[in-house]
Amino acid sequence: MTSGITTYVHCSDPISLAGVVSQLRARPEVRIIEKPSLDDAVVAVVVADQLDDETARVIRTLSRGDRSRIVLVASLIDESALVVAAELGVGGLLRRCDATGDAMVRAIKRVAVGEGEVPPDLLGRLLEQVGRLQRQVLAPRGLAFSGLTPRETEVLRLVAEGHDTSEIASRMCYSQRTVKNVLHDVTTRLQLKNRTHAVAYAMREGLI
Repeated sequence: MTSGITTYVHCSDPISLAGVVSQLRARPEVRIIEKPSLDDAVVAVVVADQLDDETARVIRTLSRGDRSRIVLVASLIDESALVVAAELGVGGLLRRCDATGDAMVRAIKRVAVGEGEVPPDLLGRLLEQVGRLQRQVLAPRGLAFSGLTPRETEVLRLVAEGHDTSEIASRMCYSQRTVKNVLHDVTTRLQLKNRTHAVAYAMREGLI
């Protein structure tokens, strides 16, 4: 039985494509598939000089719906490319100069299970940008990266502890209508079925 992580490789340069495919075909951890079998790919490796508009279009196409998780191998990866890659949902980033067979297989394996791979020198910068965004943009608006305001988080926490609407209203010094509105806003915005679903979502995502 054929094993290995099913992987599709995209590169507009046929020479680079042949080189990457050659490295990966020799690795038992990876099984290279061709474009007709793209929907079977667990991971797609995109090789490019830089993360320009065309590369972004390719990434969007490859990650559409339930398709592949993405590893981007690029000659130039700077802070701006890092932010764009994150917005596109790229899971792994490698500079071409670092893209040995071992490095690519490690990135493919990590991305396949939902983990990330970022050049160490860029990880600190990414965390700085995340912190700056939280402080300068989200916090002044009472928001967090969770998508929940502190008030919404507290209401969900109290629901999870078994308190009913009147008890939550009393504890938070709100009216029952306000508590109901908070829960309605959360379930509507996150497309959840009811308050139980909202609590399950918040606990699963580690928000409460």
